Amino acid sequence: MIQQIEEAVAYIRSRTKHQARTGIILGTGLSALAKSATIEHQISYRDIPHFVESTVESHDGKLLFGHIESHPVVMMQGRFHLYEGYTMQEITFPVRVLKMLGIERLLISNACGAVNLKFKTASLMLIDDHINFLPGNPLVGPNNNTLGNRFPDMSRPYDVNINTKLKAIAQQLNIPLEEGVYASWIGPNLETRAEYRFLKMAGADVVGMSTVPEVIVANHAKLPVAAISVITDMCDPDNLQKTELSEILGNAALAEKSLSKLVAAYLKSLD
Repeated sequence: MIQQIEEAVAYIRSRTKHQARTGIILGTGLSALAKSATIEHQISYRDIPHFVESTVESHDGKLLFGHIESHPVVMMQGRFHLYEGYTMQEITFPVRVLKMLGIERLLISNACGAVNLKFKTASLMLIDDHINFLPGNPLVGPNNNTLGNRFPDMSRPYDVNINTKLKAIAQQLNIPLEEGVYASWIGPNLETRAEYRFLKMAGADVVGMSTVPEVIVANHAKLPVAAISVITDMCDPDNLQKTELSEILGNAALAEKSLSKLVAAYLKSLD
């Protein structure tokens, strides 16, 4: 894997010398966050050695290099999912590459359904912890000590300092920001009524189909990480309504203004 990471990094460096300090993974329907950035370079995933391609319509599949509020960033415009048929290692390979490119922290966004019925659609939730219901783990297999320790601690997978700062900024900007537990489910189908009941009993506040593999690898690499979920639909098993993709994307778009404002203010505070 080290050789593959180095080959991907070498290719990216041949295309741009931009030195990003923060990496951002943009989730379903959230690619418009890139509009708040000044983009200097973009590279298609298909051109980067050992990157796979995003097959989801709402994920563009590009690495974007530029600035948000004068802060240098690299953004993944589109991510990979287990339900696309990729391995855990393929899904998380870009995190390894971004780490070797020199980013200091990783911010992740995703779309999710709310199991906690106190939450509202088109609102934001800061992830405090997660439950991995995916059938696998990106660290399974031989461990390369160059990348991280065999048994990384996950007592606080989401960086406390970043989360604390995000909460303070959200309060200053009057942006409602819930906090809770994210459950990662394989998908691509949405869950059944019985599964939503199970997730609620398990302690989940929201459920989605991504994020956890990337967070595990970030912790393995000792890369500080934080994640914000956009709540796109309500998952009430006793009053469950059919959910269309257009509704999910619509609610993601409604929440993106607040998400963009919050991320931009956080990045500005780092300079």
